[in-house]
Amino acid sequence: MTSAARNLVVSSLLALLWHPADVKRDSALEAARQAYEASDYSKAVQLLQAAGAAEPANAEIQLWLTKTYYELHQHDAAINSGEKAIGIDPQNSKYHEWLGRAYGLKAENSSWISALGWAKKARKEFALAVKLDGSNFAARQALIEYDCSAPGIADGGEDKARPQIAEIAALDATEGHYAAGNCRRQKKDFAAADEEFTKALQGRPRSIELIYDIGDYALRRNEPDRLIAVADAGESVSKSDPRAKFYRAAAFVMKDEKAEEAERLLLEYLKQAPVRTAYPRPAVAHYWLGRLFQLQGKLAESAAEYEAALRLDPKYKTAHEALKKIRKS
Repeated sequence: MTSAARNLVVSSLLALLWHPADVKRDSALEAARQAYEASDYSKAVQLLQAAGAAEPANAEIQLWLTKTYYELHQHDAAINSGEKAIGIDPQNSKYHEWLGRAYGLKAENSSWISALGWAKKARKEFALAVKLDGSNFAARQALIEYDCSAPGIADGGEDKARPQIAEIAALDATEGHYAAGNCRRQKKDFAAADEEFTKALQGRPRSIELIYDIGDYALRRNEPDRLIAVADAGESVSKSDPRAKFYRAAAFVMKDEKAEEAERLLLEYLKQAPVRTAYPRPAVAHYWLGRLFQLQGKLAESAAEYEAALRLDPKYKTAHEALKKIRKS
């Protein structure tokens, strides 16, 4: 074959492999993901809706729409996109998991009678997600939490959770300890939950969400040493995740030590953290800055931080009570 002929063959093959439409589609989805990561959910929705109109059979676009609407607390839109994803690919475990989360969000924002039906639908989706992929630990944990917290009338019950906990423990001991601890937390058996969560952190968990959910538990329980362990475990999985800064700073405030470092970490968290369900809200970070300044006797600065928290979340009862005490003093 001559050189010219070889060049013609190569050019023809490249032409066959080159798909500008695929590149454009991937670029649009990547732009939507970037908007999502930046907490610009309105922009993400616009990009994803345009991509979905161009590719109505693309289930991944519908998944990202489900996630984005979930963060916007637009439960009906999240459900609509989640159901579309399932309609396109009914065998995908992750799609069922997220549809379950969307149903759960709807249940949280419905009257009691309606909430019962949506909650049952959420459990059904979590169970389907687990059936389709037993290694989908996020779906397993969601199903276990549901069964440990929901009453029998909502198809829940700890008796249903126990075999699931045993199964997940057999697959991953750390996930098993977390699941057992989470179940005990739902039952307000905090001593048992403490023990299981300690074992989970000692097992070097790989799930960043598992780690920081234990952090949320420790924050509510006022457990600074556990918060330090959470921050250490989180940084070992992802040094770029800003949540380690928040939980470490909260521990320092609880211990009334390393004030300068605590302030620096909280301010960095406010600059870096996305506004997302699994992250401590900006209002909470302002509240902890308020507590820090209050310990230092900086009452004006403390009041300003509590006020900042309340501007972001007017129903933030803890910040409201703290500000009231500052004003009295």
